[in-house]
Amino acid sequence: MSIESMTTGERRAVSGLAGLYALRMLGLFMVLPVFSIYSADLEGATPALIGMAIGGYGLTQALLQIPFGFLSDKLGRKVVIVSGLLLFVLGSIVAAMSTTIEGVIIGRCLQGSGAIASSIMALLSDLTREQMRMRAMAAVGMSIGISFSVAMVLGPIVSQPFGLSGLFWFTAVLASLGILVIWKWVPTPKLYASHRDTNVQKGDIKAILKHPELLRLDLGILVLHLILTATFVVIPLRLRDLGFLPETHWMIYLPVMIVAFIAMVPFILVAEKKRKMKPIFLFAISLIAISQLLMGLISASGSVILIALLFLFFMAFNLLEASLPSLISKLSPAGQKGTAMGVYSSCQFMGAFLGGLLGGYLYGEKGIDAVLLVSGALALLWLAFAFSMKAPKQMTGKVVPLLELSQEYTDDLSKKLLAIAGVEEVVIVADEKAAYLKVDKDAFDEQALATVLA
Repeated sequence: MSIESMTTGERRAVSGLAGLYALRMLGLFMVLPVFSIYSADLEGATPALIGMAIGGYGLTQALLQIPFGFLSDKLGRKVVIVSGLLLFVLGSIVAAMSTTIEGVIIGRCLQGSGAIASSIMALLSDLTREQMRMRAMAAVGMSIGISFSVAMVLGPIVSQPFGLSGLFWFTAVLASLGILVIWKWVPTPKLYASHRDTNVQKGDIKAILKHPELLRLDLGILVLHLILTATFVVIPLRLRDLGFLPETHWMIYLPVMIVAFIAMVPFILVAEKKRKMKPIFLFAISLIAISQLLMGLISASGSVILIALLFLFFMAFNLLEASLPSLISKLSPAGQKGTAMGVYSSCQFMGAFLGGLLGGYLYGEKGIDAVLLVSGALALLWLAFAFSMKAPKQMTGKVVPLLELSQEYTDDLSKKLLAIAGVEEVVIVADEKAAYLKVDKDAFDEQALATVLA
């Protein structure tokens, strides 16, 4: 189904919310390529505190993301999203006006406290039909990837003439633009509903935290973003030491990430179409480990080797960023994907926080190479943990609307749905008038489903 199949309201919702998400993440990411260089001028700055400032947003984001989602069910999506953006603006202003590292840490934590990711996804679900929802989610995911690449360019360009203060003022402007987008462009839903494929359900959190395969993936995204953040504590310093002026770093990051993204695509196609998800997944973790270890071991080998290793790192990072959500979707139980994704996102942001802490501490105590070597060792531990992962089936979720909800009807329907080839799980949710199915795409009989529902 093409994007033209969306209604006008859906197109406005998707473009507005994807843009809003991108603006917010752009404001968070722009700090990464420059902070460790420019923050040395802040009063009280130490490597450990610099690392805390880089990753500090992750702690508050991880802790508050799910509660903000629940709050949006009660107060309304737009109210909560605007409140979160105002917190982000406040945090940016605090950081911009601070002359001490402690002030910037407070500002970064305030930025993260506007934890609106789950509220944005809930609003997106309210404003899109079920058959268009996967496309809408993909658009938001793409916007995050683009914002990361743009941040690598804008961070050095903005900070060179205006310094860190100017960078944070710029992020405050971005968040303010986001408020205009949410009020003036994104439609307001007629009613708010809790969609189990996109929203966190309180009653499901305990089950998700006990799911061994999902926990393996949650640990994976935590380690991945720990490594990413720790890397950006020291890589700008390594580039500077090799003679690259901070304002030119974007000339390295941008082509490296573009080529890395292009190089990643064939691996994604092989993983999905050739059913090679597990070997490709393990290959990507191996590349993360190799690139980190080599960057730490051959630090004096010059800029060409460093750039080549950064290419390997970003290719593997992009591959894992694309693969992990797909695996969460395949492995989450029927009707619990929203909760699984919520826990996964919280682990992702917690990884950013821990990466800042670890990277800053190790850099201060042992130097740049220690950060990269420890990151490589963590990737090897992750690889060992991932080896026992079960090769995932080609599972997908389906949501079937129901017209009748009597106990007799739903009991009979559950039996009939489970009897269909390829249907592995069925959850009927009376409040949503819907049945959530987990189906094996290779074995699923679509015609049999149509017959049962006729």
